[in-house]
Amino acid sequence: MSADTSVPHPRVSGLDASDSALFTTLIREAPIGVAFFDVELRCRRVNEILADICGVPVEEIVGHTPAQALPETVATAMETALHVVLDEDHALESADLSLEVKEGGVRHWALSWFPSHGTDGKILGVALIAVDVTERRRAEDVIRRTGERYRSLVEASSQVVWVTDPSGQVSDDAPEWRAITGQSIEDYSADGWLAVVHAEDRARIDATWQECIAADRLFETNYRIRTRSGTYRYYDVRAVPIWRGDEVVEWVGANIDVTGQREAEEMRGRLTEQLSAAALRTARLQQATSMLAEALTVSNVVQVITEVGRSAIGADRSAVALLDDDKLWLRIITPSGAADAAPQGREASQESFQVSAQTVMSVAVRESRPFLARSPDDLRLQLGRNEIDDFLQRTDERAWVGLPLLAAGAPIGALRFAFTRPREITEEERVFLEALAGQCALAVERALLFEREHKTAEELQLSLLPGVLPQLPTMQLSALYNPATRHVQVGGDWYDAFPLPDDRMAIVVGDVMGKGVKAAAGMGRVRNALRALALNDPRPAAVLSGLDRLFSATEDVEQFTTVVYAVLDPETGTGVFSNAGHPPPLLVGPDIPATLNGSEPGTPLGWPSHRQQTSFSIEPGNTLVFYSDGLVENRRRGVDAGLDELVGVAADASPEVVGDPEILVNFLVDRMLAGYEQDDDVTVLALHVPPKTA
Repeated sequence: MSADTSVPHPRVSGLDASDSALFTTLIREAPIGVAFFDVELRCRRVNEILADICGVPVEEIVGHTPAQALPETVATAMETALHVVLDEDHALESADLSLEVKEGGVRHWALSWFPSHGTDGKILGVALIAVDVTERRRAEDVIRRTGERYRSLVEASSQVVWVTDPSGQVSDDAPEWRAITGQSIEDYSADGWLAVVHAEDRARIDATWQECIAADRLFETNYRIRTRSGTYRYYDVRAVPIWRGDEVVEWVGANIDVTGQREAEEMRGRLTEQLSAAALRTARLQQATSMLAEALTVSNVVQVITEVGRSAIGADRSAVALLDDDKLWLRIITPSGAADAAPQGREASQESFQVSAQTVMSVAVRESRPFLARSPDDLRLQLGRNEIDDFLQRTDERAWVGLPLLAAGAPIGALRFAFTRPREITEEERVFLEALAGQCALAVERALLFEREHKTAEELQLSLLPGVLPQLPTMQLSALYNPATRHVQVGGDWYDAFPLPDDRMAIVVGDVMGKGVKAAAGMGRVRNALRALALNDPRPAAVLSGLDRLFSATEDVEQFTTVVYAVLDPETGTGVFSNAGHPPPLLVGPDIPATLNGSEPGTPLGWPSHRQQTSFSIEPGNTLVFYSDGLVENRRRGVDAGLDELVGVAADASPEVVGDPEILVNFLVDRMLAGYEQDDDVTVLALHVPPKTA
């Protein structure tokens, strides 16, 4: 055999011409290296491909041994293989031959050696076939590196891999899995991975697994696995079908231990809940503080505490109890219309109970500390079975919180929350409740102060208003004083009517800016000064001028006071009045349109002014109405719009209403305040001249 077709070769015995030509063509064209060595290791035939592999021309190889023609490393390997084949008379596949090629890089060749025999069976030599396996080696390297990367990735990510057959039955052992679960190879082969899934998860996981197998779709879920130690850990699992053509040949699954992640998420969730709860309690405490700041009375405070107790800690009942002056009794305060907020049992059986009694509030006050009872048994343990068994039989309460209300370190009362179920108060809730009790104590102290001041101011104001208005056959008077709300501080509105020495009647309606004792005291000073000035010189202009001088000398510069003062002759119905910044009087009658007096109102008291007085006349059957600005002005209605509305309301009054001053003042107040929130005191005084009888 020879690759050098330009040199004539002798005809090979046993081959005809066509066979020789075919053989020569195969040697020359086949993509393999071919050579023939005789028994003395000399190369007799070699093709171009093998010569290129060795990097030596064909003519330098033919007729020489490998040691004579080839590089040492290649020659040594070849001669070793030749000796083996010749000595042992059998074929040999040697290790791959790796050589650098001219273009650079390394190519790999698989060498196969075959003994060649003559017709007599004697070995004539050895045939060598070299096949280029570079691409196969590269593919094997890629597969090997991919496998190494996969194993490294699995080890780095703590993945546990398992394999099943197409039906989901375990087909290969999974040592990593068994190392975690403690399963023997027999147990794992028999029951597989599903056997160690948590009992609460197993039915769900098994159903999902079977559905995925039936549909040949991705299996992805999570479950708990029993470990070798008997504890459970969380795993995420992902299994995919392996396809060969249109058929699934196996399933490969990978489990990842996510216990740390789940525990971190749960911890983060608990922390988030705690932070949210703390933020919510802070917001509720801020809201409670704001609401308590607006609570003017102790009853208002209890209403706020009841609402906060329900929303913040789910209390079913709330109550506040205050100490009496002797610090011996506690008096229960409940908001009006909130009976279910009051405690049941002995603390609700009477309005007051002794501080020495065995109750939730009494203990909190006596010991100046929070009292917590999470259940009836806990209450019995702290207060004594004999003391509270009767109470427990008559109440549905099952947990209690008592908090002292402290002012300057001393108790002034107690705050009580109750629950209709056993309840554990957490440390965070306890801190919140103690802060709430502190705000409640401040609000109660402020409310008590307000109520005392309100009572004082109210008594002062009422003492300055006439108890009975004078009534004459020729003149009827009726007045109404309506404070802004039931609990708001009294204001500076007042009215007055008194006879003068000359038998005329003095009529006054005034308004001192402000609320409380200060406003009431200011109103009293103006009222008394006006009476004194009127008895000396009753003329309206003179009286108001005197008030201006007195006001400038005695009152604060920022004090704002308005007055309308009239003097009327009861016999004739004529009179004069002077106005110091007050709303204009209203004249109504059955046969005349309702009108406002159009004279200049003047300036408030104490402002530089030349006081004017205006004459008026009230015909029989008509009524002159004096009023404060609270009747016509509020946050939603300006004074001009209010005056127009007052005229319209008066025009709608029936003759029966106009003819009775008491009915008229109530009619005007009801109609003018309808649909508005009253934010100022309202004072109305009506002066009616009855029709003349025949």
